[in-house]
Amino acid sequence: MSAQEIRNYTLNFGPQHPAAHGVLRLVLEMDGEVVQRADPHIGLLHRGTEKLAESKPFNQSIGYMDRLDYVSMMCNEHAYVRAIEQLMGIEVPERAHYIRTMFDEITRILNHLMWIGSNGLDLGAMAVFLYAFREREELMDCYEAVSGARLHATYYRPGGVYRDLPDAMPKYRESPWRKGPELKRINEWREGSLLDFLEAFTDDFPRRVDEYESLLTDNRIWKQRTVGIGVVSPEKAKAWGMTGPMLRGSGVAWDLRKKQPYAAYDKIDFDIPVGVQGDCYDRYLVRVEEMRQSNRIIKQCVEWLKRHPGPVIAKNYKVAPPSRVEMKDDMEALIHHFKLFTEGYSVPAGEVYAAVEAPKGEFGAYIVSDGANKPFRLKLRAPGFAHLSSMDEFVRGHMLPDVVAMIGTYDVVFGEIDR
Repeated sequence: MSAQEIRNYTLNFGPQHPAAHGVLRLVLEMDGEVVQRADPHIGLLHRGTEKLAESKPFNQSIGYMDRLDYVSMMCNEHAYVRAIEQLMGIEVPERAHYIRTMFDEITRILNHLMWIGSNGLDLGAMAVFLYAFREREELMDCYEAVSGARLHATYYRPGGVYRDLPDAMPKYRESPWRKGPELKRINEWREGSLLDFLEAFTDDFPRRVDEYESLLTDNRIWKQRTVGIGVVSPEKAKAWGMTGPMLRGSGVAWDLRKKQPYAAYDKIDFDIPVGVQGDCYDRYLVRVEEMRQSNRIIKQCVEWLKRHPGPVIAKNYKVAPPSRVEMKDDMEALIHHFKLFTEGYSVPAGEVYAAVEAPKGEFGAYIVSDGANKPFRLKLRAPGFAHLSSMDEFVRGHMLPDVVAMIGTYDVVFGEIDR
């Protein structure tokens, strides 16, 4: 009987795979069902964001930030506008700081709801996706109320935010499916201002998180798919440059909101959840608890904002536009408005790195300015890029379905990874 050659074979996982989260192409070297090597290929979504930002005025690139990690829109904007503010020495009004803090946490909940729904779907838990999107739609309405856009808000500006919080929320209209008492019930939270809506939402949300947990936390299939899978030790997490839930899931209590506070985080009471084992299950628990903590932060911001009216953007017409009333009444204001939206503003020469604790980890913007009205260089620090680069080390020896669990636990979004 002749000797038969046994060798590994190569498998393309993605980019058209539903669990590849967009455009990940993972080249896997397999020994049967066991992964011997994983090689992530990126670049299928490359849009040259950093280079594009170097060719247009500072203000015109804020909208590009939303399209990086397109599930954490306002957090990306925050890092970019903070970098500009630091270079220009702009003072941001306190009310704007609280609005930014509140929307950063709304964004964190939006991100984690998308994560828990899609990761559940990847691992075979279908119902939780529908549950998570129920609350996600409510919070997307808050994005729409302040900016007019449900996803790519472009709401933050150097010096504050685009406009103050609205006094009315979008309401559901009558339709064949929603009318009478049912329509009145679903519009109940929307009768007041945005802050009233968020107050009702934050009172209700902990009960909703309990529902997600009842579906997953003690579910034996969920635990079989996540417990002991992709264990990342604290030392390895630091060595690979991990941040966010990937680092905290390994037991390292590092969070920029506490360690290097920005916006209004130093005035707000919240806790940083950490894991113990550093496996996929711990990272799931960390994200669930982060949703509860974000809810606490939003509640405190709503309370403060209701009591403290005031300006929401710096009164500096070189950076922030004058109001419409002033612009139509005063020639000087009209000139400022015209110059701001055609040329933008020149930023002093220098370099700066500003980072925020985005839902996926540390998102940073490094800007080099040569004194012009656009960045000389822009480099973005995307948390997902560092996480995905560790894929090979943490999936070796695991089975093929565990690769899906690892991609899910990284919470990868390719807008920020490919840039």
